[in-house]
Amino acid sequence: MGMYAKNVYKYDESKRREHMAVRTTVGWYLWTHQLIEVKGKDAAVFLDLIFANPIATLKVGRERYTTMLNEQAEIIDDVVVIRLEEEKFWISTLFAANMLTWLTQHKNSFCVEMEDVTKQYHMYAVQGPNSRALVNALVRDAIDELKFFSICDNWIEDVPVKINRAGFTGEKLGYEIYIPSNQCQFLENKLRQYGEPLHAVEITEFQIMAWTLPTEAGFYYMRDLMHTNPLEVGLERGIGWEKEFIGKEALLQIKEQGALREMVGFTMEESDVRINGKDLGGPGAPVYVDDEEIGRVSKFNYSYVQEKCVGYILAKKDAVKEGMHVKIKSYDAVITEKYFL
Repeated sequence: MGMYAKNVYKYDESKRREHMAVRTTVGWYLWTHQLIEVKGKDAAVFLDLIFANPIATLKVGRERYTTMLNEQAEIIDDVVVIRLEEEKFWISTLFAANMLTWLTQHKNSFCVEMEDVTKQYHMYAVQGPNSRALVNALVRDAIDELKFFSICDNWIEDVPVKINRAGFTGEKLGYEIYIPSNQCQFLENKLRQYGEPLHAVEITEFQIMAWTLPTEAGFYYMRDLMHTNPLEVGLERGIGWEKEFIGKEALLQIKEQGALREMVGFTMEESDVRINGKDLGGPGAPVYVDDEEIGRVSKFNYSYVQEKCVGYILAKKDAVKEGMHVKIKSYDAVITEKYFL
């Protein structure tokens, strides 16, 4: 085993501790995000056209995960849209500049204003079984009634915050705290103070927040979705077929003909291997069944819950089934569903 092959996750106790805190107690961290605020009397109708899933039907204080498509029905962003007020929305994205350009291109005669408000807020993720207890210890108004994918105004001492019940970890209990960006130190001190009796762990490793936690839950990054459409990657649920949206015509054609590819999961017992997924740039390692290439690795990671390597493959439709064995490089992998918790 060469020194370069050693699994960077499996033997790293600090990574393991941070990852497993989210799964067993609670982990918290400053989480990268960008925010576009869209407001005006046409905001709901406008966003309904921009995104594949319905936005106008959202109630105030609720949110929705959705893809954004180009005219060819390719996914160009996947975001969460939050309805803060009747005529005011936030779009949570990692590509605010691209998003603003796209929105501006399609604004036409809609009565809307768009602004990048990223710098005004920082967002902290508080995730895992003890997350509700930790957030409740911080805020003025208990959040026990807050439903999944809902947001509400609250206070931590005299600092106004927004508490959002959501997360990128796959945990059933998880929250996001939006706080004015000049109040980070204040919040971090509170999280440390109140987190200690709840065995809270500050997550410091970017690979844990961005890769290992989301991969176990079957979540995507835009990198995983480049040059795919929602029907190929299992994101057709909740698409607003009854409304107009950019890319609808092309997507209807794909629906009629049937998607040519699908995203599947895999596990691999061999752990001291290095395999490039498409998420690292490039096409991803080829996947073979009996010497025939049936797809490419989209994501390759380690699961602390499964104690093995896991990932996603963008495969030819119906080329593999769950339980089948495939070859990646010279290694054996088993096809699974795209969820490892």
